[in-house]
Amino acid sequence: MKNTIVAPVGTNIDALFIAIKEFATEKVILISPESHLAKAESAAKDLERFHIPVDIIRIKSNIWDEIFRVISQISKTEKNLLINVATGDGNMQCAATSAAFVNGIKAMAVEDNKPMMLPVMKFSYYKMISDRKMAIVKILFHEKDCCSSLEQLSQKAKMSLPLVSYHINGTPKSEGLKSMGLVETEEEKGRVIVKLSPLGRMLVNGYVT
Repeated sequence: MKNTIVAPVGTNIDALFIAIKEFATEKVILISPESHLAKAESAAKDLERFHIPVDIIRIKSNIWDEIFRVISQISKTEKNLLINVATGDGNMQCAATSAAFVNGIKAMAVEDNKPMMLPVMKFSYYKMISDRKMAIVKILFHEKDCCSSLEQLSQKAKMSLPLVSYHINGTPKSEGLKSMGLVETEEEKGRVIVKLSPLGRMLVNGYVT
């Protein structure tokens, strides 16, 4: 069974060919910021020799959001995906690995010029989050000025203050939105300010399953 290899384009694009040599490849999808577009186009020309079709998807400067968005969309239309995170650099490698993890997609890196499969597991944030937790996440997403305090969030969510605190902070037996990485908090003048994290924003946008 052949793979569709997805690769972020960075400084180590040569790692793409290590994956193609090791894994039967039907198609390659390159995710490229404008700064590396020339490398993506050069790699696509090199792959013509192997008669492997290549799609180049351009992304904007917001690397994390864009990588999650594109990989989420690809996962809905392509089968037998393998993400080669080794081809990217810096944030692109991290974002691609994280996107593979939350979408349950196979991923690989390259070490000493040899492919190395990463221990990616399939899990679903949607199954982990209760309806009330999701309601809080959506309030933080849709109401940009919320929330300067837990009290304000409590009013918006129509939940008691202890219940909101429980959903944000969790307990030793139950993870809260903060420990799940979906919200961030900070104290200011004795008040706890709650903000949606980048991961929380991507969850609401549908980039995380």
